[in-house]
Amino acid sequence: MKHSIKKVAVLGSGVMGSRIACHFAGIGVQVLLLDMVAKGAEESTKPAERNKLVNDALATAIKSNPSPVFTKDVVKKITTGNFDDNLKDIATVDWIIEVVVERLDIKHHIYEKVEQFRKPGTLVTSNTSGIPIHLLSQGRSDDFKKHFCGSHFFNPPRYLKLLEVIPTPDTDPAVVDFLMHYGDLYLGKTTVLCKDTPAFIANRIGVFSIMSIFHIMDNLGLSIDDIDALTGPIIGRPKSATFRTADVVGIDTLVKVAKGVADNCPNDEARAIFAIPSWLESILTNNWLGDKTGQGFFKKNKSAAGKEILTLDLKSLEYQPRIKPKFATLEAAKPVENLQQRLKIAAAGTDKAGDFYRQFHYSLFSYISHRIPEISDELYRIDDAMMAGFGWEIGAFESWDVLGVAKTVEAMKANGVKVATWVDDMLASGATSFYKVENGKRLYYDVATKTYLAIPGGDAFLVLKNNSDKLVWKSSACKLYDIGNDVLGLEWSTKMNSIGGEVLEGVQKAIAMAEDKYKGLVIANDGPNFSAGANVGMIFMYAIEQEYDELDFAIRQFQNTMMRVRYSSVPVVTAPHGLTLGGGCEMNLHADKVCAAAETYIGLVELGVGLIPGGGGTKEFVLRASDELHEDEPDTNTLKKRFFDIATAKVATSAHEAFDMGILRKGHDELVMNSNRRIAEAKKSVIEIYDAGYVTPTQRTDIKVLGRLGLGAMLAGINGMWRGGYATEHDALIARKLAYVMCGGDLSEMTLVSEQYLLDLERETFLSLCGERKTLERIQSVLKSGKPIRN
Repeated sequence: MKHSIKKVAVLGSGVMGSRIACHFAGIGVQVLLLDMVAKGAEESTKPAERNKLVNDALATAIKSNPSPVFTKDVVKKITTGNFDDNLKDIATVDWIIEVVVERLDIKHHIYEKVEQFRKPGTLVTSNTSGIPIHLLSQGRSDDFKKHFCGSHFFNPPRYLKLLEVIPTPDTDPAVVDFLMHYGDLYLGKTTVLCKDTPAFIANRIGVFSIMSIFHIMDNLGLSIDDIDALTGPIIGRPKSATFRTADVVGIDTLVKVAKGVADNCPNDEARAIFAIPSWLESILTNNWLGDKTGQGFFKKNKSAAGKEILTLDLKSLEYQPRIKPKFATLEAAKPVENLQQRLKIAAAGTDKAGDFYRQFHYSLFSYISHRIPEISDELYRIDDAMMAGFGWEIGAFESWDVLGVAKTVEAMKANGVKVATWVDDMLASGATSFYKVENGKRLYYDVATKTYLAIPGGDAFLVLKNNSDKLVWKSSACKLYDIGNDVLGLEWSTKMNSIGGEVLEGVQKAIAMAEDKYKGLVIANDGPNFSAGANVGMIFMYAIEQEYDELDFAIRQFQNTMMRVRYSSVPVVTAPHGLTLGGGCEMNLHADKVCAAAETYIGLVELGVGLIPGGGGTKEFVLRASDELHEDEPDTNTLKKRFFDIATAKVATSAHEAFDMGILRKGHDELVMNSNRRIAEAKKSVIEIYDAGYVTPTQRTDIKVLGRLGLGAMLAGINGMWRGGYATEHDALIARKLAYVMCGGDLSEMTLVSEQYLLDLERETFLSLCGERKTLERIQSVLKSGKPIRN
C-alpha cells in the first residue's frame, strides 16, 4: 500500500504530544490532537469544557520559548478533541502517533480503542522511549501489527533533528522504508533505524556519556562548573554541556533512563556506570529536578543586584556563586577555530582537564565499540543519532578517528580499558579509520562485511568537505570545490563565518572561475551557521583610526561583490542555514536563488551596532518595495514595513517567516526542511537555471523612490518612537538616516533611480555613522561581550 500523509492524529497532548502536533502542522499537515476529557467536565456537554485539557496544553506549547511553530498561523491546521468524543475521527487520518503516559497498560487500553475506529492500512506509531516496542502491539490485529512501529522524537521536536524508527518483527519493511524517507524529506529529520533495545540508540549512548562523566568527575575531584566548561562547545557539544542539559531534560528523566538500562541490560559490560551516585539520589529526594521544579544542578537567584545563577556544591548540597574554571588545556584549545584540532589539544593536555578528556574519551570509545551489533549493525547510525539527538557537532566514532584509532586503542589498553574485538580485527586488516572519503562519497567501516560501504543518502546529502579531493582553489579563509556536474561550491571558515576582505575576494574568485568554465556556483557551508555578518572588528579598526578612505574602499568592495553575485554571467545559488545575519543576509538577497533550510534565522541587524545595511541590503529592500508599489497611487505602507524590519533589526525566526518578511521570495526561492539536503538542492537549482537558458540580468534603473512623500511619514513615526521612549536618541538618528536612504533622499516627488544611486546613498550614510561615537561604543560592546549596548 502506498502511503500519503495528509492528516495525522496525535494521541496525548503533553509536552511531547503538543509539540509533535505543532511540527506536523508546521509542514502543512492537518492534525487531530486528542487527550482525556478535562477533570470535572465528564458530565458537561460543552466541547470547550470537555476539551480544556488539550486546549490548555496546546496554548502552553504555542507560548513556549523556543517556539514549536514556524509561524503562528500553523495552529489553524490543528483540531483538538478528546478520547471519548473524537477518537472515532481517527478513521479519517493516515498516521496515528501515540504519545500517552509511559505505562504499558494505558497504552494497550488506548490501542484497543484505536483499533475500533482505525481504517486498515493506517500507520500507527508510538513515541515511547522506555517500553520495548514489540510489547506494545501484543494482542492487536495482524493489520495493526504490520503497520505499527516506534517513532521516537526528541524534545523539542522542531529543533532536535533526530527521529528514531524502531520496527518490531511484525512491522512491514515497506512501512519502515516509508517512515525513514518521510521523516527525512518532509519532517526534516535525521532518521535513524534502531533495534528494539533499551533506550534505543541516542539515549543509550547519551545517558551513558553523562553517567560516565559523573563518575570521572568524582574520581578527579572536579566541580559542576568545571565539567560544564570542559564538556560544552570546546569539544563540539551544545552550550548546555552536561549539567545544564540534565536540568533542561529533567534529572528524574535522566535517572529513569539510567536505571532502565541497568535493570534491563544485564549483559552490558559497563552496567556499573549506570549506578546512581549518592549525591544524585539526594538531589532526587529533595525534588530538585531541574527547570521543571525551578532548581536542580543550577538555581536562579534574584537579589538587589539582579539575577544570578548559582551552582550546586555536590558535597554540601548548597548553592553557591558560579566559579569560572581555569585549566591550561582549556586556555590552549579555546582560540583554535577548528574542532578537530581542539579535540587533539584537549586529549593531549597535561593538567587535570587533560586527564578528564582522556578518561572520558576512553570510556566513551569502549562503550560504543561494544554496542555494535547490539543496538546497531552500522556504526554511522550511532554517530547520526548523537549528532541529531544530543546536538554533538561530530559523532563519537568520528571523534575517535580524529584522535587516531590505533594510537587511542593502544593508550586505552595501557589504562585497562577494553575495546570490542571487531576494532582490533579492523586495525589488523590494515584499516585505520571508521570513516573515509572516496570520489566525494563518505564511506564507513562495516563490521559485518569488514569492508567500507557508502553511507546511504550520499547523493541527497551533499557535504562540501567530502569533495576535498576536488579542491580547485583555496585561501586561508575559503575553499572552492568542484562538486560535480560542472558546478562549483564555495565555503569559508572564519569566526562565526563572518565576511571580511579575504572572503569577499574568495567570492569574486569563485564567480570568475565559474564564469570561465562551469555552469554556476553554490555558496554554502557545513558549519553551524551560514554567516553572522560582516567583520565588524575590521570596521571598528578603520573607524577608530579614522581611516575613512580604507573604510570607503572596504564598503565598496562589499557592495561590488554583492552586485557580482547578482549580475554574474552564471547562476549563483546560496544555501543558508542557522544564523544568516547582516552581510550574510545581503549575500542571499542578491543570489539568483536561495535554497534555505527551514531553520534559517535571517535578517538585517546592522542597526544593533549603530549602522545601516551597507552591502546592498538597504538598496535591495527599497528595490523590492518598489516592485510592490502600485503605479497609480504609491502606498507608503510597503516601504514602511521594509523600513521597520531594518530599523528594529528584525530577524526571521525561520525560513517560513523569512518568506513572510519578503527576504525570501515566494514562488522563487526554496525552503528545504532537512538542512542536510539544502546544498544538494542548491546544486540542482544551479543546473536547472543554467539549462533553462540563463541570461545575466540587467542592472535596474527603474526603482521607484518616494522622496519627501515617504520621508515625512517615516520621520513622524521615528519621532513618535523616540518621544514614547521606545528608541534612544541615537536609535532615532540612525533611523532618520536610514529613512533618508530608503526614500531616495530629499526628492520633491516620486522618482525613478538606479541601483547604483541607492548604493552610493547607502555607502555614504554607512560611512557617516562610522564617525559617530555612540556607534563605535556599540561596535566595541559587541566585540567585547557579543552583545550591543543601548546608548
